[in-house]
This record gives sequence, structure tokens and C-alpha cells, in this order.
Amino acid sequence: MLNIALIYGGESSEHSVSCVTAVGVLGAIDQSKYKVIPIGITPKGKFVLHEIDPSWKLTDNPSVPESAPEIRLPIGGGTLHNSSGESLGSIDLAFPVLHGPNGEDGSVQGLLQLCHIPFVGNGVLASAVAMDKTKAKAVFRDAGIAVARQIDVSRGEFAGHRAVVLEAIEQDFETPFFVKPARSGSSVGVSMVKQWDQLEQALELALSHDQTALVEERIIGREVECSVLQLPNGELKVSLAGEIIVTTGDFYDYEAKYLGGGADLKVPTTLSAAELSKMQDLAKRAFTALGCTGLARTDFFLTESGFVLTEVNTMPGFTPISMYPALWQASGVSYQELIETLIQTGLSLGTQPR
Repeated sequence: MLNIALIYGGESSEHSVSCVTAVGVLGAIDQSKYKVIPIGITPKGKFVLHEIDPSWKLTDNPSVPESAPEIRLPIGGGTLHNSSGESLGSIDLAFPVLHGPNGEDGSVQGLLQLCHIPFVGNGVLASAVAMDKTKAKAVFRDAGIAVARQIDVSRGEFAGHRAVVLEAIEQDFETPFFVKPARSGSSVGVSMVKQWDQLEQALELALSHDQTALVEERIIGREVECSVLQLPNGELKVSLAGEIIVTTGDFYDYEAKYLGGGADLKVPTTLSAAELSKMQDLAKRAFTALGCTGLARTDFFLTESGFVLTEVNTMPGFTPISMYPALWQASGVSYQELIETLIQTGLSLGTQPR
């Protein structure tokens, strides 16, 4: 029986989202084949041994307790140890379900690589680049994929030249537009600026979450997504498309994504054969351009002039209402089959740098 370390929690603002994702993944792993070792990362960054509570719900803001027994990962290879040095056995595969900075951004992937532990999902480079929307969009442009126009604002630039920054944005953009942290997920820290007197506060919010804020034009179109899955032999499969239909509020924000209000998810959605084929091709191109492995969710707007790529998410949510597993379910792949494929692909990729 293989030992799988299910790593969840983390230091980011998406800590509770990761805890709930871990509940879904734990329930889908075939525990007759795999022994699950639940490794939580506390909000302060400690790696601890802590059981995943199947009753966790996002509305309860579940969290990994700082008081849980600390563990030590085997840098350079070897076995897992507790804080007193006692061996807890080897890890055959890690399954990180971390969202946001210090988890989804290549940090933990690099740690697992140094520990010589195979893992599910994307490697250091793809995780880091995809997490930083400013860097990812440059890669997509080079690959010939349409993305929204933007201005990047650093924390230092805004602190030292606030009036110049505000004036430059007013000259280049028309309201409404979006301001978001460069490295954040789940719409945390994102604002829609409808009036110019909202801009300064929106930048302050975004820069409270990251060193760089992204000022981005608003794209009008259908908000559509598809899921990419790498098989153990390296082949890429792309799901049917889903659509997000915002019913209340201005955009698909945190509450709509995770608390079940403000948006309807149409899975699958209706696209023409040509549109679906184009979208699936763009999803593969984006996946390949970033150097992704294992899985990703690709998010687009379908506009009058074609598809505009908004994001490639290298660790999409697996909560009960998450789009990634729902799209595979609609495409004929069950939750359990999806998890098993991800495990087998992770094992096939081994410990080589990705």
C-alpha cells in the first residue's frame, strides 16, 4: 500500500478553501490502495500532522490548529519524522491541495522536489509563473493567445509616485475596470472600479495582498472554462466547457465561488463545435506554454472577436461546487477516476524537476 501525503491548509488567505478541498480529495482517494497521511500547514506556516474533518464547510472557516504535532519533511530524501525525531515512514507521493502564495506558487513544489518526493500537479516553474498574472500573461502573449490589456503597479511605485500612477491609469483606462493582486486566487483582493474615486482604495487593497497590483481592462463576453488533465503517458485531455453566469454582484467574486450565492455554474455549457474545438486547442496551448504538468483549469471570456484567456489555475479547487471536477464529471470522468488519474500521473512523473 502506497503512502500518500495529502498536504492542505497553508499560510495564504485561501487557507479554509484548501481545508475544504482536502475533504473532497480525501473522500475520493481509494483507501484500499493508498494510506493517506494528512499533513496540514497552519496559518503561521508550521507543517503538522492533523486529521482532516469530513464535516468541514467553508462557512465555518476551518483551520489547521497551531497546536497540532509538528513534523519534519525529509530534505534530501528519507522518511517523515515528528518533532522528536521519530520516523513516521516514507512518503510515496504527495498530493498538495494548497491555494495561493506559499503553496500554489511553486514554494511547496520546490520543497517536495528537494525531498525527492513525487507529487501531484505542476512543478516549480509552471506554478510560479501561473500564480503571477503579470508574468503569465506575457507568456500567453508570446504564444499568440489573446489576453486583456493591463498596467502593473508595484507597491514601491505606488508609495513613491501615487499621483503619477493614478494619473497614468486615468489616461489609459475607461471605467469600469478591475484591480487585482498579481498573485492571489479565489478573487481575494479584487475590486471592480466603477468610479475614479474608487481607484486609490482598490489599489491599496490589492497591494495589501501582494507586492504588485494588476490594473486590467474589463472584458465583455461569456465567462467560460475548461479543465486540462495530463494522463500518465503524457497525453493531454481537455474537458467540455462550463460557463459562469453571474446573477448578483458585479463579477464572480469569493462569495459566489465558494459560498454558493451570486452565480450559476452551467456544466456543461453550449458552444458550437468550432468554438469548443478552438477553446480546447487554446487550453492545451496555454498549458504547454507554461510548462504545466498534471492538471490545470483554463479560464476564458468568449467575446465577439473570439476567446480571451484570463487565467490558468494550476491548483483549481476540488470543493463540492468547484468547476474543475464538475467539468470532468460532465465529460464522463468521475471524481474518483479523476483523483486516481492525477495520482498515477504524479507517480509517472517521478522526482525529476518539472
